[in-house]
Amino acid sequence: MRRTGGKLFPLALMLLLACWAGGRAEDKKEAPKVEEGYTSLFNGKDLTGWKYQGKPLDDRTETPDKRIEVKDGVIVMNEKDAKGKGGIKDLYTVKTFNNDFNLKLEFRAALKADSGVYLRGPQLQVRDFIRRNEQKQLKKFKDDDWNELDITVKGGNVVTTVNGKPLTDKDVLELTVKERKPQAKLNGKDIDVNAIQVSVNAIATCLCNGEPLAPKTMPVPGKSNAGIGLQAETGKFEFRNIRIKELSSTTTSSR
Repeated sequence: MRRTGGKLFPLALMLLLACWAGGRAEDKKEAPKVEEGYTSLFNGKDLTGWKYQGKPLDDRTETPDKRIEVKDGVIVMNEKDAKGKGGIKDLYTVKTFNNDFNLKLEFRAALKADSGVYLRGPQLQVRDFIRRNEQKQLKKFKDDDWNELDITVKGGNVVTTVNGKPLTDKDVLELTVKERKPQAKLNGKDIDVNAIQVSVNAIATCLCNGEPLAPKTMPVPGKSNAGIGLQAETGKFEFRNIRIKELSSTTTSSR
């Protein structure tokens, strides 16, 4: 026992108070800290800010079918739902991001698991690459451990397609007007002008642990209501530390 100011304070009581205080502090879970300029898309404790099958999941720790849940600060994509069914299921942010942005997140894949990250609709394949014999250029990939994705999306990319096929740097497209009628040639061969389509979209550049994913870039819509999504497909997949930084204000993000 210890005497202070004429009163006794048993050591056991002091230890009990310390444990109680520690427990209260632990109950107040805070959102993961992110770099300056970034916003966390996952608070580490529930699915607030995300939606599943079109319905918001604010304050919920799992989807109604339990296919996706939050455990120990991680979004877990279970291999099957509560009824034992698998298949593709998607989790999307409620908010859309139509400005240029940089998205960072960490993922951990079970053996040969298959998942993906949706960028305004199109999917970036995210998998247990090495054990699936894919993306062999990734020398820093870690099996059964956390790997970081770093995705930069920038708009203003002009894409020209002929019969739905994008032109490459090696293709030569010639457009002329004769007797007020447009004519076109692709690599020296006549083509129907109506088969040509020109669009402006965005390009995503994707890195895994600082190494380029193949292909090095992928086309992304310049604007979409689809937001950013995470996929549950084959095997168990986990995501954490999801954060985003908008890089420009060419268009306005919306809810």
